[in-house]
Amino acid sequence: MSNKMWGGRFGQGPDRIMEEINASIDFDKRLFAQDIRGSQAHCSMLAAQGIISSADAEQIVAGLEEIRKDIEVGQFTFSRALEDIHMNVESRLAELIGPAAGRLHTARSRNDQVATDFKLYVRDTIDHLDEQLAQLQKALVEKAEAHAATIMPGFTHLQTAQPVTFGHHCLAYVEMAARDRGRFADARRRLNESPLGAAALAGTSFPIDRARTAKELGFDRPTRNSLDSVSDRDFVLETLSAAAIAATHLSRLAEEIVIWSTPGFDFVRLPDSFTTGSSIMPQKRNPDAAELVRAKTGRVMGALTTLLVVMKGLPLAYSKDMQEDKEAAFDALDALSLSLAAMTGMVETLTVNEHAMRAAASRGFATATDLADWLVRKLGMPFRQAHHVTGSLVARAEQKGVDLDGLTLAEMQEVEPRITDEVYSVLGVDNSVRSRTSFGGTAPDNVREAASWWRRELAREAAKAGEK
Repeated sequence: MSNKMWGGRFGQGPDRIMEEINASIDFDKRLFAQDIRGSQAHCSMLAAQGIISSADAEQIVAGLEEIRKDIEVGQFTFSRALEDIHMNVESRLAELIGPAAGRLHTARSRNDQVATDFKLYVRDTIDHLDEQLAQLQKALVEKAEAHAATIMPGFTHLQTAQPVTFGHHCLAYVEMAARDRGRFADARRRLNESPLGAAALAGTSFPIDRARTAKELGFDRPTRNSLDSVSDRDFVLETLSAAAIAATHLSRLAEEIVIWSTPGFDFVRLPDSFTTGSSIMPQKRNPDAAELVRAKTGRVMGALTTLLVVMKGLPLAYSKDMQEDKEAAFDALDALSLSLAAMTGMVETLTVNEHAMRAAASRGFATATDLADWLVRKLGMPFRQAHHVTGSLVARAEQKGVDLDGLTLAEMQEVEPRITDEVYSVLGVDNSVRSRTSFGGTAPDNVREAASWWRRELAREAAKAGEK
């Protein structure tokens, strides 16, 4: 028999395989709150415009509210035969209130309905992710304040480069998270136009008020073109793009935590709550939470690629291909949210081995650049010449098996006779980090000031969000 929801044109029901490939209720049921919210706004507008009666509207709104409560408490039976969340809700509404339920779909299509639902869902998710990113920033700022003067080696190519502070390192990720939040905010601003009322693709002949439903649903305005309204998934692509970059940042930090927690580095230690053991090797403390954050980045990137491939060949307006926009997006945004929660927990609870960090910063000729700068400043050397002299001194220290401050003054003067014992003042890691006072530099006072600025900024943003 034909599907009663899109019925008269078809004499037979779908093949079992067709039903299997066509149904989306297994994953789009999570849109139930947004679907019901959109339907209630649409219904109120229809009544206000005199398109349906107030009596029917009251029944519809009340019935939808009952369905929402049933779903929330797990007392709703979803049917795969009804394909998706929209038809499941509408079918149940008909069971509850009778023929009046059939008036709800006046002046809309599943095409604008699903676009509206998905926009509401993505918008809600962006707001949640923004809160999580802010919490991660807060955790990193607290670590930065606690370790503003904790010296560690800074790396390039994973080779010791120059001494920095652990607090400065933490604040680098605060900056990354700020850009992530900015990208999500940009995506949210662009998506905040309502597709509801675009109908299937051409608009509707009913005298609807799209501005009213847009306002009721918290959108800035209705979309301007009905074709684009139902075929646009840029808002998902933008959000997944922002999510992929954010996940990449988390993966970089996760990789550092994995490296830092190895015995070879021993910079940090994760608590039992974020590590696991081995079934055969009793000494193992595996940083599994960090490793899984690193791995889940692939799922987020994969979702972005999936949707780009789905959309690249679609003519206007809607095609069923677009049903594939949700499952991967849901999975990716869930993965990012979980990764943010795990990373925030790890940052909050990890302990820092300040001795190991300092010892590592004192090895590997980390103050070589300070020496070159001293030669420029005190002896008036061109930097390239100073770079060459410093390189020769590094080679001598390496042959002797010491760091730069292990060379005697006489050994240094064999390379450059004008060097004085004042040079030793720049060869200690403490002096090195204290000297990096340029804006954005690693000097402890800089780190404290930057952390304080971020603490105030995060408090200001939280207060502003609380006013909304």
